[in-house]
Amino acid sequence: MRVCIHRGTHEIGGTCVEIESQGKRIVLDIGLPLDGESDRAPLPPVPGFKKPDESLLGVIISHPHQDHYGLAGRLPQATQFLMGAAAHRILEAARPFLRKGVEFRYVTHLENRRPITVGPFRLTPYLVDHSAYDSYGILVEAGGRRLFYSGDFRAHGCKGRLFESLLKYPPRGIDVLLMEGTTLGRNRPEENCFTEAQLVDKMAALIRAAPRLVLMCCSGQNIDRIVTVFKATRRARRQFIMDGYTAHICRATGNQNIPQPDWDGVHVFWPRNLRVRIKKTRQFALVDDLPGDRIFPEDLRLAAPRSVMLFRDSMIPDFRGKAAASLEGAILIYSLWPGYLERESTERLRAWLKRCGIPMYQVHTSGHAPPGDLRRLQRALAPGHTVPIHTNAPQRLRELFGDVEVKDDGQWWEV
Repeated sequence: MRVCIHRGTHEIGGTCVEIESQGKRIVLDIGLPLDGESDRAPLPPVPGFKKPDESLLGVIISHPHQDHYGLAGRLPQATQFLMGAAAHRILEAARPFLRKGVEFRYVTHLENRRPITVGPFRLTPYLVDHSAYDSYGILVEAGGRRLFYSGDFRAHGCKGRLFESLLKYPPRGIDVLLMEGTTLGRNRPEENCFTEAQLVDKMAALIRAAPRLVLMCCSGQNIDRIVTVFKATRRARRQFIMDGYTAHICRATGNQNIPQPDWDGVHVFWPRNLRVRIKKTRQFALVDDLPGDRIFPEDLRLAAPRSVMLFRDSMIPDFRGKAAASLEGAILIYSLWPGYLERESTERLRAWLKRCGIPMYQVHTSGHAPPGDLRRLQRALAPGHTVPIHTNAPQRLRELFGDVEVKDDGQWWEV
């Protein structure tokens, strides 16, 4: 079995790994670089990416984050993809809302610990805890060799039991572990890895102390965080307002334990930018087919003292006119990676908060494992070699584990 990491040996995001055995190939992830655009970022030089190639048997999407699937829309329509069923539904639900959503025509669904044979490859998915719903690590077996791809994972989320199960019942005889190391380049990465339960406590305290509207800035696809926000909202005895996009994503999970738009105490808000998009594309069913109580901008002033509302900067125009009064005494809880606040892309949000006199509180935890949990996984799998990926500090993994082989992008090597 031969391996080439096309992107990710010294970079977070844009992951793409090609594996070859007996003249056949599979690819693990086809991500968009964090600083790239889907129509401009160069495709990795993989035969079958620009035009069909019968030796490329499939592209595995480990989880529905753009830095792992974002270039999939540029592959030939006949490409065979493999991903979790819920991940597939989420990407389908998101597609109408995105400027360049991806349509996956040929998909085989992954199931936890259920092996799939693809040509000379035997693939076994392992469901993992991550900020993306339906995320997997992948065991790849071919030619008598075994490689485990960790994907992105953590142990402190709502599904931390999955990590403990992997440690207790790991695959054996691993020759190479492709280990994600997102947190390795951060200062004191262990300090800010709160559990989602701890975030509930922090958010509930802020919500209870807020005199009026609480705006909650988080990813609509971070299902763990949506659950956390909902629990904190309930604990503070307020109603939960989700936007139409997030409502569709939550419904697409198929999990009735995740907040749904037709639950009591849940309302759906359709921001102006979504209404304009729906009108232009005539996709009125997106609104008509979504159950639950709707809330409108003119309702926000009266609803403000008892509401927690999901928010992103594209919704700023919705708080003009009568809705502007709802911002008196409002606070914003920022629950995204803090590094975004240093980028130009958040300048609009920061300026608006300052102009409106809205204080911001940061309450967040990483979607990735800190070094201590990376070490726990490496010890449980006991691989022959560990190769860092999805990190800008691969040498740090060598300091932690000792027996680590740092590769370069584009380098082919034998397992």
